[in-house]
Amino acid sequence: MRLTIFWERMAEHFGAVYAESFARDHVMSELGGRTVYGALEAGWEAKDVWRAVCAAVDVPADNR
Repeated sequence: MRLTIFWERMAEHFGAVYAESFARDHVMSELGGRTVYGALEAGWEAKDVWRAVCAAVDVPADNR
């Protein structure tokens, strides 16, 4: 998954403004105690980060 698609999905689910806030501030156990930005900076693949977000906030299956 390209980062552009990842960010599009984040914006679709959370809204553009909250997606940024969530990615910056929400520490997730699914990402090893990192934020979305932290995981991406640590080298996690965007698809794996998206899967973790989906699991953490129950993104509907049709939006995954």
